Amino acid sequence: MTEFDTQQARLQALLTAHHLDALFLQRVSSFAWATCGADSHINTADRHGVASLLITPTRRYLITNNIERTRLEHEQKLAEQDWEFQVAPWHQSHNAVAELTRGLRLGADDPYPNATDLSGELARLRAALTPEEGNRFRSLGRLCGEAMEAAIRAVRPGQTEYQIAGLLAHEAESRGEPAIVNLIATDERIFNYRHPLPTAKELERYAMLILCGRRHGLICSVTRFVHFGRLPDELRRKAEAVAQVDAAFINATRPGASLSEIFQRATAAYAQAGFPDEWRLHHQGGLAGYEPREIFAAPDSTDKVSIGQAYAWNPSITGTKSEDTILVGEASNEILTAIPGWPTVTVKVAGQILERPAILEIV
Repeated sequence: MTEFDTQQARLQALLTAHHLDALFLQRVSSFAWATCGADSHINTADRHGVASLLITPTRRYLITNNIERTRLEHEQKLAEQDWEFQVAPWHQSHNAVAELTRGLRLGADDPYPNATDLSGELARLRAALTPEEGNRFRSLGRLCGEAMEAAIRAVRPGQTEYQIAGLLAHEAESRGEPAIVNLIATDERIFNYRHPLPTAKELERYAMLILCGRRHGLICSVTRFVHFGRLPDELRRKAEAVAQVDAAFINATRPGASLSEIFQRATAAYAQAGFPDEWRLHHQGGLAGYEPREIFAAPDSTDKVSIGQAYAWNPSITGTKSEDTILVGEASNEILTAIPGWPTVTVKVAGQILERPAILEIV
C-alpha cells in the first residue's frame, strides 16, 4: 500500500475499534499525518488549522473556506487524494461537521461536542511512522542540525537573546523548517528556567539554543550550548553527567522496551551521576512525530518502543541539558539531528559507546 493508503486504513481500523461512524480531525498535526504532510496552519500559535478532515467508512471530506481552497487543492495537492471539499465563504458561518455527522457516532482528535475523544489513540497512530515518514524525518533532522550549527556559531557576546532567537529563526526558516519552538537563555537564565522565552538580556559568556523545527508536519527537537571562555569545572561536571543520562535514555530505547523501563534506566543514571532528583524538575521527553512530543515518558508509562518510531529525549541538570531526535532502527538508533564535527562527550553504557553533544567552548 502507499503511505496514504496505510494512513487511511489505520483511520478505518480506529473507527471500527471504537464502533464509530465518523472521525473528525481538526489538529494541524493530525491533518498533516492523514494527508502525508500537507499543511493546514496559518497561525503557528493555533494547534487547530484553517482546514479539517472528516472521515467515514465510505467518504473523505476536507472542510475549509474559500480563502484556503485553491492552495490546498493545488500547492498541497489534496485534490489528488480524492478528498471531497466542503467549502464555505469566509464571511459566513457553516457548521459542515454538524450537518455531515447528524445522527452519527463521532470521534475526534481533540475535545469536540458530542464526540468521543480519541486524542491518545491518534497520537500513537501519528507516531507509528511509515518508511516514507522516516525518510522525511531524516531530512528534517539534517536540516535542523544545520540550522542549529549555523545559528550557534554566529552567536557573540553582547547579542541579546532576541537577536540570538532571530539567528536561529532565520537559519531554520531559510531551510524551509519553521521554528515552532525557539527558546533562548543566556548566563544565569540557563540555571533559572527550563523553558526560557528569549528576552532583551545580553549574552556575557554562556548561551543555550533550543529548536523544534517542523516540515511536512513532522517535528525534530535539538538543543545546543556555547560558552565563551573555558568552562567552569562544576559546569563541565554537569555537562558530562547529563550526557551520561542522555546516553542511558538512547541505549534503552530499543524495540519492546516500555517507556517506564527506559525512564527507570535514566533515573538510575541520574542517581549514579550524583544528581538523583534533577529528573523531577523537568519532563524528560518521549515519543516524537507530528507534535514535539506525541507521548511524554513518565515512571508509569506503559507504551512500548517499536522499530521506526522517533524519540526526543531531553534530560537536564540545572544549567545543562542534552537533546537530539533519534530514529529507532532494527539494529541501532539513528541520531537524526547530529551535527558533524560538533564536540562530544564519549559515554559507555551497557557495553555501547555513544557520543553525546558537549558544550561548544570558544576560547
